[in-house]
Amino acid sequence: MAPLTPRLVVPIDVKKQPWEQKVPLHNRWHPDIPPVADVTEGELFRVEMVDWTGGRVRDDNSADDIKSLDLTITHYLSGPLRIVDSEGVPASPGDLLAVEICNLGPLPGDEWGYTAIFERENGGGFLTDHFPTARKAIWYFEGIYAYSPQIPGVRFPGLTHPGIVGTAPSAELLNIWNEREKRLAETSPQTLKLCEVLHQRPLANLPTPENCLLGKIQEGTAGWHKVANEAARTIPGRENGGNCDIKNLSRGSKVYLPVFVEGANLSTGDMHFSQGDGEVSFCGAIEMSGFLELKCEIIRGGMKEYLTPVGPTPLHVNPIFEIGPVEPRFSEWLVFEGISVDESGKQHFLDASVAYKRAVLNAIEYIARFGYSKEQVYLLLSCCPCEGRISGIVDSPNAVATIAIPTAIFDQHRI
Repeated sequence: MAPLTPRLVVPIDVKKQPWEQKVPLHNRWHPDIPPVADVTEGELFRVEMVDWTGGRVRDDNSADDIKSLDLTITHYLSGPLRIVDSEGVPASPGDLLAVEICNLGPLPGDEWGYTAIFERENGGGFLTDHFPTARKAIWYFEGIYAYSPQIPGVRFPGLTHPGIVGTAPSAELLNIWNEREKRLAETSPQTLKLCEVLHQRPLANLPTPENCLLGKIQEGTAGWHKVANEAARTIPGRENGGNCDIKNLSRGSKVYLPVFVEGANLSTGDMHFSQGDGEVSFCGAIEMSGFLELKCEIIRGGMKEYLTPVGPTPLHVNPIFEIGPVEPRFSEWLVFEGISVDESGKQHFLDASVAYKRAVLNAIEYIARFGYSKEQVYLLLSCCPCEGRISGIVDSPNAVATIAIPTAIFDQHRI
C-alpha cells in the first residue's frame, strides 16, 4: 500500500501576517509556549514556514526594507510540536529526538528569496567595516537553480535547508542562557571586538517584549508579560539546536536534538534556498518561505547515552547532525586563504575569525576583477554553495582559514 500524503500540521498563508496565521507562530524560546499540535513518532508530517521576517522584505530593487528592518521580530517559527510515541506517551527530559528531513523546498507560488547586507547601525555583518550600507539581491528559483537580476552571470543549484531546528529549553536551561548572555552584554564593548571592529549590534540580544509573538499565549495577559520578559531570542544557536545555519542539513539529513521539556516542543523556521559557509553578510542566505516534511523518533534516555556534557551541568550539551546524501556536485573550485593578520598588518594569535575574514576579503578582491562590484561579491559569497574551512588552528601565531568557491556557478566567460 502506498504511503499516505504527509499530514499538514502547520499551514502558512504568505498573504497573511505572522500573527494572523491559522496556527499560531512564535519568535522566542520558552518552556511555557504551548504546543500547537501533537505528532506521533514515525509519522510523516509537513510543516510550512514564513520567511524569517514574516514577509517584511519585498521583491523589488530597493534595500530600504532591509535598512529599516526591526530585528526584534527575529525569527518567526512554526511550532512548537509535541512529540509522542505510538502509545501517546510524550518525549521526556533526558530523551533524544531524532528528526529526519524527508523533503523540503519553497512554498508553491512563492518561489523567490533574498540575500541582504544590514546597515551598520542596524546589525551590520562580518565585514561591516568594509560594507556599512544596506544592500539586497533578489533570487528567483528555476527548480533546483537560483539566479538574481542584481548579480548577473551567476546561476547555481541550491542546497535547501532550515536555518533553525530546535527543541524548547527547560526553565533551568533558559535561566542559564539568560544569565550568561546578560553577563556578556554587560561587558564593556571596548574589550570585545570581532576582527578588531566594534560592531553596532549588541554583544548579546537579551529578552524583550517588543514584537514578541508567543503562539497560543494571548498578548496582554499576565502570562504573556511574564513569558515575554523571560523568553530567549532566537538569534544564536544554543544547546537546543536553534539557529545553527548548517547549510548541508538538507534532504535525508537527521538532527539529534536533546529533549529538555515534556513533549520536546519542536520548532523550525528560517528556511534557506542556499547558503555559503559562515553566512557572512548576516542576512546572508537566500531567505525564503518554505516547507519541511519530517519524521521523528524518540530515543529514550538518549541524552545520557549519546551526548557528553561540556560544561558545569548535564544541560550543557549540543545536538548531533547526520548530513544527508543529497548535495550539488562540483569538480572545480577556486580556494582563497586567510591568516591571522588583519588589514592594518597587526598580528593576532590563532584568531580564526580574522583568518576567515582575510580569506573572504581575498576572494572578494579577486572576483571583483571580473566586472562585479565588491558588494555583489559579498552578497554572493554569503549565499552561494561555497565551502569555508579552518585549515590550521595550532601553528602559532597564525590560524589558517580558506573559502572555496565552485567555478561552475559563473558564466565561463567571467571567471
